Amino acid sequence: MKAIISVTGKDNVGIIAGVSTICAEKGANILDITQSVLSEYFAMIMLADIDALNIPFSEFVDLLSEYGKSKNLQIQTMHEDIFNTMHQI
Repeated sequence: MKAIISVTGKDNVGIIAGVSTICAEKGANILDITQSVLSEYFAMIMLADIDALNIPFSEFVDLLSEYGKSKNLQIQTMHEDIFNTMHQI
C-alpha cells in the first residue's frame, strides 16, 4: 500500500529532513519525492510505501499533521486508494 504526502507552507530549512525522519522512524519508505520553492513558498509531494508502518495509518496521518502545525506547514497524508478514487472520472 502507498500514501501520498503533501507539504505546503513558507520555505524553511529542514522541511524535507523533518518529514522524511518521521517516515523512517514509523516504517514508511519514501518511493518518490518532488519539491519546489516558489518565491518564499515550499511545496512537496511524496509517495511512500506504508506496508511496514509500525503504527496505525490514522496515527501516522495525525503525527505528520501535528508536526506540520508545529512548523507552520500544512501536511496532508492520503491513502492511495482514497487518492485514486478521488481522481477517477
